[in-house]
Amino acid sequence: MVRSEMGHRCAGKMPCRYDLQLRKKLLDSISRAAAAPSRNSENSSSRAQCALGLRRCLAACAMAPLRFAANLAWLFQEEPALVQRMEAASRAGFRAVELGFPYTCSAPELRAAAERDGLEVVLLNTPPGNQEKGDMGLGAVPGRQAEFREALAVAVKYAKELKCPRIHLMAGRFPTGAKRDAVSTEMEATFIENLRYAADILEQENLIGLLEPINNQISDPNYFLTTPQQAAAILEKMGSPSLKLQLDIFHCQIMNGNLTQNLKAYFPIIGHIQIAQVPGRHEPDSPGELNFPYLFQLLESMSYSGYIGCEYKPKGNTLDGLNWLYSYWEDHCVGKVGKKMK
Repeated sequence: MVRSEMGHRCAGKMPCRYDLQLRKKLLDSISRAAAAPSRNSENSSSRAQCALGLRRCLAACAMAPLRFAANLAWLFQEEPALVQRMEAASRAGFRAVELGFPYTCSAPELRAAAERDGLEVVLLNTPPGNQEKGDMGLGAVPGRQAEFREALAVAVKYAKELKCPRIHLMAGRFPTGAKRDAVSTEMEATFIENLRYAADILEQENLIGLLEPINNQISDPNYFLTTPQQAAAILEKMGSPSLKLQLDIFHCQIMNGNLTQNLKAYFPIIGHIQIAQVPGRHEPDSPGELNFPYLFQLLESMSYSGYIGCEYKPKGNTLDGLNWLYSYWEDHCVGKVGKKMK
């Protein structure tokens, strides 16, 4: 599922232990102090050791097998403006973000913010259409092919400016009052028509288009694309290397369950993964149905090399809910950082 960022402006106290930007500043200061002459050799040695330790800490998150991206439509809502959320994500230790609907900000402004904060933008959505009238994507909506093409052009423009390699091609909803059985065939045909058009453009631009099934039990009762099986069948008909599956584990658990086998079965066509606990859609370590340490180990064993989008609703302050991520980094770096940094 996606959350709109329409309406944010373009323009909390960080845990010191994990505020990597502050640690970097501290590292620079200590490094300069360590390099400066000192009459006390013991103090010089201590400063150098402290600088080395901080440098090792800063390298820790880059060493973990799985890479996580903050979805800024959901995380860091304490900040009103998207560029401020980008800075907050960077300060919290993220090196990648999903921007969802960034279109009320200019692409150059967002690119400057990403470069300033050392962030990679890894996912955008196509513009949703008219959300006030109930639109949530246009890909499968009959009669609106021209609008889909316009939306795709905007998304591609932003993706190129932001060096974002993936675009979620939103399928959209069943028309209000329509009987699903009566319109499903036409909507799939429309989706395939639009995907063919998109695939040619995406291939030319070296971009990947993603199809995301969204559950119709909790999140969006009227969404067209609801299961990995449905998305996989459409992808098979398309046969394009520029189109892949965006598997949100939250939606997949609600619609299918059997996550181990589904991850293995669809792994060859997965282009992006997102996570949230079920059923509350909160942090991965919040109470719920899913065992995320196991799922992370499973993805590691499958050598998943893409990003994992953190598309969940924090139960409180975003930073207070990131212990699961910091624990993951620590678990994968304790005992390894020293060897890597020697």
